[in-house]
Amino acid sequence: MKRISISEISEKMSGIDIAILSTHSENGEIATRPMSSNGDVKYNGDSYFFTYEEALCVSDIERNPKVALGYSGKPGIFTGIGVFIAVEGRAELIRDKAAFQQHWVPDLDSWFDQGVETPNLVLIKVKAKRIKFWDDGDEGEAVF
Repeated sequence: MKRISISEISEKMSGIDIAILSTHSENGEIATRPMSSNGDVKYNGDSYFFTYEEALCVSDIERNPKVALGYSGKPGIFTGIGVFIAVEGRAELIRDKAAFQQHWVPDLDSWFDQGVETPNLVLIKVKAKRIKFWDDGDEGEAVF
């Protein structure tokens, strides 16, 4: 299996905004939903997503912080298949406005109309433990 660096994974993820976040629901089933990284895609092993306190993914993470992220990108030039990245990690719920400010971009204003002061705002941080990729016929794992 091919092994690549986090910076190479970051290059593969460049321009991919939407991740599929999978959590463990209250009944133990897998729950998935799309999440936007809001252009915060310079990847170093941590992913960040904003949501509301009331979102089901928040209570899922409080119960079990083990999560998965799935990314899919543009088709490759040789096979036309594209890049797929699977991240297994642990999620942390951040409720600190200073952290919100570090990851805030103007596009978020359309979702959270009071900016970092939006009531019940939560930042989800996913710290990768394992990353696998499939890209244009190649497959492998990232080395931390």
